[in-house]
Amino acid sequence: MPLELDPKAFDALVDEALDGIPTEIASLVHNVVVLVEDEPPEDEPDDLLGLYDGIALTDRWGDPTMDLPDRIFIFRNPLLDLCGSRAELVEEVRITVVHEVAHHFGIDDDRLHELGYG
Repeated sequence: MPLELDPKAFDALVDEALDGIPTEIASLVHNVVVLVEDEPPEDEPDDLLGLYDGIALTDRWGDPTMDLPDRIFIFRNPLLDLCGSRAELVEEVRITVVHEVAHHFGIDDDRLHELGYG
């Protein structure tokens, strides 16, 4: 049975996960917006937990001041479906947030899985 949590409380878990990112790393994240959506886009798997939409810092060149912000999506319902307890949800949200922020730094899925953020 999926876990239930209202959207406002879920948003607070995402905020906590973002606040848990070390300051020295968080200070390098610029022009990125984090959005919580109920479901992944139709062209993505139904169980997708998060998505990075942007250009990784390792792939950028030129003046980034004119770029639209990169976007990190966290998908509420797949995370709730995955987790059986609030403690498990807190951990999965943290892992998902770190995973997507890592993509901003150019870290690929294979390396994230090796590090335990898969």
